[in-house]
Parts: sequence; structure tokens; C-alpha cells
Amino acid sequence: MDKQFAVLGLGSFGSSVALTLENMGCDVLVVDESYEKVQEISDKVSYAVKADVSEPDALQALGGRNLDGVVVAISESLEASIMATMLCKEMGIPLVVAKAKDKLQGAILQRVGADRIVYPEIEMGSRVAKSLVSKEFVDWISLSNDYSMVEIVVPQNWVGKSLVDLGVRERLGINVVGIIKNGKIEVAINPQEPLREKEILIVIGSNDILEKFDMKNR
Repeated sequence: MDKQFAVLGLGSFGSSVALTLENMGCDVLVVDESYEKVQEISDKVSYAVKADVSEPDALQALGGRNLDGVVVAISESLEASIMATMLCKEMGIPLVVAKAKDKLQGAILQRVGADRIVYPEIEMGSRVAKSLVSKEFVDWISLSNDYSMVEIVVPQNWVGKSLVDLGVRERLGINVVGIIKNGKIEVAINPQEPLREKEILIVIGSNDILEKFDMKNR
């Protein structure tokens, strides 16, 4: 079953997240108070609804309980962001990502339940969307239209095995270019050394392969 996300607010950031998720094969519901913004994106996402996301009845009617996650991308009102974040958590949505313009707003949204805070001036919407879908990835940085670099915590079934044993390049088509151990990056990798729990691999690969990485390693 495809993952299902809602994006609340259709500014440039929210639209970027929504379109990237849709292009990655997710079911995406977008919600905004602006009829024009909803109409503009309606043929590019799974569902587009005009509604006030700070109203409890509006969110409940959208079937939020079935969602894998919500991105609160409201830009006009901090109060609306707070209300939407709180309502989403009260509905039991497992992952609520909230947009903030500065650290103070981020702290407030985190206090009311946001699982993750993003700052659009720093993080592109497409990067956030990709990190939502690929849960194993700690971070995702686009290098070009076709290739990206990601950070991934060593999967449990890789612990105790070396890169040679795993054949990541031959079998998965990805290249490990570094390992983060105890917060320090090592680029002189010994491919024969067993991987340890909680180490983070720095990996480069094509977007097509990386987007399917979760499925290949279940």
C-alpha cells in the first residue's frame, strides 16, 4: 500500500513537498484556505481540498487517522500552525512535521507536539519529502537531477557484516563514500571491517535506486 501524507498549506514550500511526495508514488492530500491555490495543484496530487486546517472538524473530516504523516506548512499564521499541529497529534497521526521561520517558532511548535521542525530557508521542500518516504535515511541531499547523497543508519541485518560481504555496489547499485562513527566522519573506509550498530553510512546513488531502497531492504 502506498504511503499517505497530507500537506497543510500551499505556499512554495508546501507545494514543493506535496509535488515531490506525489512524484515518489505517495497518495498526497493537500489542504489550503485559498481556492485558487487548491485549483492550481488539484490535477497534480491525489486529493486537493479547500478548508481551514485550524478547525478541528475540518481535519477530522479529512480522515487524518489513516495518514502516515502530515506536513504543517502554513505560512500566514503561527496560531494556525500551532492549532493544526496539536489537532494532528490528538488524532494520533504518527509523524507531524511543522514548518517554522525561526528557532523560536520551532521551539513553540515542538512544545505543542511536532515530531520534527523544518526551516524552509535551510531545507528544500523536495529534500524534506524524500526524507519522509525513506525512513532509513537520516538525511537526503540532491547532488543533481539524477543523483543524491544520503545518510543511513546501518540496518540491523547489516550489523556484523562488511561492505564486501554485503556487496552494496554490485547488489544494490549504491556507493558508500564515508562512515560516521561517534559523530566523526571517516572517508578512508576499510571495506573488510564489520559494520557496527548505530554507525551512519554516507551513500551516493541514483535517485531511482535510492527511492526504492526501503523496499529492497525489508
